[in-house]
Amino acid sequence: MQQRSEETRAKIIDAAIKLFSAHGYNAASVDDICSQAGVSKGAFYHHFDSKQALFLALLDGWLKTIDNAVEASGDLSAPETFMQMTKTFPYLFQTAGEGLPMFLEFWLQASRDKKVWEASIAPYRRYHRYFTSLIRKGVNEGSFVNVNPELTSRMILSTAMGLLLQSLMDPKGAKWEKVARDSTNLLINNLLRE
Repeated sequence: MQQRSEETRAKIIDAAIKLFSAHGYNAASVDDICSQAGVSKGAFYHHFDSKQALFLALLDGWLKTIDNAVEASGDLSAPETFMQMTKTFPYLFQTAGEGLPMFLEFWLQASRDKKVWEASIAPYRRYHRYFTSLIRKGVNEGSFVNVNPELTSRMILSTAMGLLLQSLMDPKGAKWEKVARDSTNLLINNLLRE
């Protein structure tokens, strides 16, 4: 029974990604999603309270990969933690490239809907706090030169978001996974205490 429930949820998510990407959030109705997924509305509402809840679940699912990389770093030094995170780059760029219209929908909906904006800004703020703490840890452990952790964290997030957007807009313009890894190495090398 549990497996069937998980399969139904996965069908709904897959259908939503296709419809949101092809037609946009507003144009894709719950009926459309159910039809595409081959499930009843009752099944839809068993898994999601609303279309917006489904939309936000898609964002959460993508962000879990980043969160898992952060959690996997455990007791590593600050430089080692950054390098550990680069292991998620292949997945992040692959899934981002497959879902350009979906990511644009997130940004568009965030500009129009306070609840979506709050759900979108919460992970950004969480990552800002995390990277600020990680930079501060690197400075305190003597791995990094003395830098402003808040500003450095904002630069990291700006670079990450900029690379993601570039990869979405020009997927064949560069090997984005390599650019992200090289950017991380450049950052770390400039932060490392000699």
